[in-house]
Amino acid sequence: MKTLSYILLLARAAVSQNVIDLGNKNWTLTGPNITVPGSAPSQAHLDLFAAGVIGDPLYGENDTELLWVQRSNWTYSTVISNLGQTEDFSTWLIFDGLDTFASIEFCNQFIGNTDNQFRQWYFDVTDIARSCKDEPKLSLNFGSATKIVKEIAENGDPLLNSADGAPTEEFCCKEYMRKEQSDFGWDWAPKIAPAGIWQPARVVQLDSASPVYVRNALIDIFRKGQMNNIPPDQSQPWIFNVSLDYLGTLPRESSLHVFLDDARGKFILDRPLENTYQSTNTIEGSITIDPKLVDLWWPIGLGSQPLYKATIKILHGEKTISEINRRVGFRTVVLNLLPVTEEQQAQGIAPGSNFHFEVNGHEFYAKGSNLVPPDVFWPRVNETKIRNLFEAVVVGNQNMLRVWSSGAYLPSWIYDIADEMGIFLWSEFEFSDAEYPANSSYLAQYEEEATYQVRRVNHHPSLALWVGGNELEQIMLSYFFDPESPGTLLREYEHIFLELLIGAVYSNTKSIGYIPSSTYNGFLSLNFSSTMPQLPRYHNTSGPGYIYADTDTYNYDASQAFNLSSYPIGRFATEFGFISMPSVYSWKQAIPYDQLFMSSDMVIHHNRHYPFGGPANATDRELSVLGLEEMTAAVQNCAWCWTTQVFQADYYTSELAFYRRGSGMPQRNLGSLYWQLEDLWAAPTWSSIEPDGRWKVLFYRAKDIFQPVIGHSFYNSTTGDLEAWVMSDLWSPVSGTAKLSWMDWSGKPLSGSNKPISKTIPFTVGAINSTRVFKTNLLRDYIDLDFSNSLLRVDISGDGVTPNESQKKTYEHISFFHPESLGKAKIQDPKIRVSHFAGAHNFRVEAKGGVAAWVWLDHPLGVQGYFSDNGFWLARGKQECPIYSQERLDKRRMGGGCSS
Repeated sequence: MKTLSYILLLARAAVSQNVIDLGNKNWTLTGPNITVPGSAPSQAHLDLFAAGVIGDPLYGENDTELLWVQRSNWTYSTVISNLGQTEDFSTWLIFDGLDTFASIEFCNQFIGNTDNQFRQWYFDVTDIARSCKDEPKLSLNFGSATKIVKEIAENGDPLLNSADGAPTEEFCCKEYMRKEQSDFGWDWAPKIAPAGIWQPARVVQLDSASPVYVRNALIDIFRKGQMNNIPPDQSQPWIFNVSLDYLGTLPRESSLHVFLDDARGKFILDRPLENTYQSTNTIEGSITIDPKLVDLWWPIGLGSQPLYKATIKILHGEKTISEINRRVGFRTVVLNLLPVTEEQQAQGIAPGSNFHFEVNGHEFYAKGSNLVPPDVFWPRVNETKIRNLFEAVVVGNQNMLRVWSSGAYLPSWIYDIADEMGIFLWSEFEFSDAEYPANSSYLAQYEEEATYQVRRVNHHPSLALWVGGNELEQIMLSYFFDPESPGTLLREYEHIFLELLIGAVYSNTKSIGYIPSSTYNGFLSLNFSSTMPQLPRYHNTSGPGYIYADTDTYNYDASQAFNLSSYPIGRFATEFGFISMPSVYSWKQAIPYDQLFMSSDMVIHHNRHYPFGGPANATDRELSVLGLEEMTAAVQNCAWCWTTQVFQADYYTSELAFYRRGSGMPQRNLGSLYWQLEDLWAAPTWSSIEPDGRWKVLFYRAKDIFQPVIGHSFYNSTTGDLEAWVMSDLWSPVSGTAKLSWMDWSGKPLSGSNKPISKTIPFTVGAINSTRVFKTNLLRDYIDLDFSNSLLRVDISGDGVTPNESQKKTYEHISFFHPESLGKAKIQDPKIRVSHFAGAHNFRVEAKGGVAAWVWLDHPLGVQGYFSDNGFWLARGKQECPIYSQERLDKRRMGGGCSS
């Protein structure tokens, strides 16, 4: 029990610290013959747009028309009028992010240069502030990143890949900058290359009463004895480790104290930290916490997300000289890459190594997608946008997002939202699809950046993993690997990603694992005392029957889209996909009305997938001509956009189901993250959510296939083999029935000899597993079957228990299979009827005349909302009741319906 005297003692907090938020200052942006009001955080494009100097940078061809903006220098300036002037004050400038190449002056004196968007910059300006006779003016001059890196590349390493990017409409040389790589263009993004004060900034003044300011904080919560990349002993107590980075002068014999309260404010503990250690500008300490005092944090669908407020105080004697608050959770998460055990092999799992996540000692199926930057301009990414996006993820039955590298590190408040919602964030250092310079100056930048980011976000329970970068090992093994004679590029890769970055993780945290690349064949051994703790496997495998890695595969041959043998077999699917067009509603916001046709200059301009300026794949070429010549331009565009979205959704459904089936096969696939979650501008891309938040057909179908218990049909058109499977990601067996109903397109049951008959089949599927419930051969067993007029509906109903719950519930799922493509099928008019019931946002959809494929309900431009289901199939006489929401998504409310 806390005594009153001790409460009063700790209440004596310092009050003299002067922190000035530079976001509240009046800024001016100055460029070539232009002066407009500025702001912070912001970027030059945004302030020019707000002032009416330029149009929307993402509209039409403005990304090209406005190249002059990124090729110019821009200066942000403001006057800091409320500085303390006493000799006792020390004064610091702190910038949490500057994009990217900036020269800083204060009181007309040079302060320093910056060249890294991804680190915190801080400057001691005490002497300048004390001697400043003029008004205390702060100015930051930002240079053109495209010009600067091109000049650096001209004198750079000739081995590095610095192609000019012309075929994919990208700026060159991005590997030479520590700036968001997709700012220079990507195959789903424009080339904008913004500049400015993109993160919060402040002035901090310290005095003898408040001599330190905590600029960054590491909180590491792990099980006693836990080591990176190894599943910990769940019976051990929690270790709560704190390490604070500070500015100023910390008095000797200072100490640390932690207060822990739950989300309701209930007291959990207050304790002085033990083993306190003070080094240059860092103080750290730790305590052991009884597991009975706290509840475990779980990802969504596997349990609750209890969070705790941790207050850390730096004390000197009886006085609080600084304090921070962080919201934390208690969980362990490991990407298990250890060898497959004999016990696992006895269960039918192929030998090799594992590649799956475990949370609190339980393996689970990772369901999700890849998160790209939500906007070209990070300063306008706000809480509403991210909450809407993440709430869609939760409603979409996803529990993990891969935060793709070559965007930017997510700000802490986005991790906060993920903590609340139970979304694991696979996080990557910002390196992608390139070879990077490895001279001493770059290595120092990488280390500073990585150390800052690891320490900044480590307290978030949603943090699942650190990864060195995107597809790096795959590139090395494909183009630069020679085991007999390792080259310079391989050695530089190893130095950056297998020594430096892993060191930044392992030296700061024990709670989070690391892998050097999103595509990774794993390690042969793990040695924490080595400069290369993970000895990479590379091609050192034990034979064709062994499985080691995750998969990252794209196949743009539309004729192979539903060929199961074209899908890769691996432990985990990190990337895969196919592009589609955004809806006509997104196009209307992005290009003029007279450009709303499929081959318009501006539609082609927004296509950044190679080959630049042409259809991105065989499917688009086919869809761009078939039947569209008979339509008006506007109808053509709608039909084209819609058809590409249906194809994309059908393809992803097939591949996602394939990976989920793999949970019960020798590959033991335990994760699938499709590419990509969302868009940042209107363009043909792989996204499932459009720039304004509108769900594509894909997102609805991914939501369906990511349900805990599903049924799906798998067909080999070459052999005629047809199988129906049930898949479950629950942690205990599910038992129920699979009802197989054969019908024609009119909705009538198939009848007669040599026709498949409807049947009901009992099943039991194991924990995180799959089981086959039906198998036949349509070519052999049903030679008279008219494929063009045959359909199979599979209804699954099974009883199971949600993880960390005790109550059984019934899981239901419906899927359809058609052996002939829809283009050749004898589709009939289903005579769809739509009506309201029980309120304006509840709709009843009925098929009166036949089976309805890909039923789609739409909402007009300007209306933000979602249906509980969409893009679904209906049998004749059946009905679906989608609920439409214009508010923040509530999974309980959105789960309803009257499907039958």
